[in-house]
Amino acid sequence: MIELETSGFWLSAFMVALLVLPVLAFASLLKQNFKGRHRLIWVLIIIFLPFFGPILYFIIIKNYKKFNLIKRKVKQYRQRS
Repeated sequence: MIELETSGFWLSAFMVALLVLPVLAFASLLKQNFKGRHRLIWVLIIIFLPFFGPILYFIIIKNYKKFNLIKRKVKQYRQRS
């Protein structure tokens, strides 16, 4: 009986994540300043991979932001020199 209740919990948690993650990814995607083609590619990834697409998006966008920050800092440093 306990196993049935536990599996129901995990199934419910997975279903909530399946609904919430794409919405959060789309909201984040709208805030980013991607070019049109890159935005379209991310929309397709999020739609066709509803659970793994948003997770992949958040992992890659975190690294993308970090890379752009470093790139801007290097550019500022070179302009000062």
